[in-house]
Amino acid sequence: MINTIIFDFDGVLVESVDIKTRAFARVFEQEGKDVMDSVVEFHLNNTGVSRFDKFRYIYKTILKRPLTDAQFNELCRHFAALVVDEVAEAPYVKGAKEFLDNFAAQTYTCFVSTATPQDEIEQIIRRRNMETYFKAVHGAPKKKAEIVKEILATYSISYENAVYVGDAMSDYNAAAVNQVPFIARASADNKIFNDVNCIKITDLTELCDAIERLK
Repeated sequence: MINTIIFDFDGVLVESVDIKTRAFARVFEQEGKDVMDSVVEFHLNNTGVSRFDKFRYIYKTILKRPLTDAQFNELCRHFAALVVDEVAEAPYVKGAKEFLDNFAAQTYTCFVSTATPQDEIEQIIRRRNMETYFKAVHGAPKKKAEIVKEILATYSISYENAVYVGDAMSDYNAAAVNQVPFIARASADNKIFNDVNCIKITDLTELCDAIERLK
């Protein structure tokens, strides 16, 4: 019996994926259009990976120059300044608010597993008045597979009683490593799950039916 749901945040509960994409472009726009385009392409091909890891990769592989601690901290500060307010005000994914209002805490124990930094996701959750929906909220620098493992162990949850709802391969992989069933939020412009054998939904109005299919 499924009694636990682990949600990714951006693109699953809140329509905020484009906000993060624009932020990557703006952070690196001073490097020129070619670099900016490469950064955006890398970001879009690695959704669900923390910005910490992306910044290190961008400097090592795209810019090909060292990244000092001071530069890294400034990148993180700049990026957060660009996204926090917008994400806090972004619309819910269709059906997400209604699902959480009707089922979070009452029917399912819900968690968040996100690549957003821990302090930032906690701030966003507070500003959106979403605290009551979730037993716990987990963000970077923890990896998603580590987060899922920790949730299952800490709360003595069997993998068979949980489901992970995500929109990135990092979500799918985190669920698979922990043997947790996976439901993909695969919107019209999200093709990454086309060849993946999992239940797919276009938005969260379909989540109840998807969970029933798993049962």
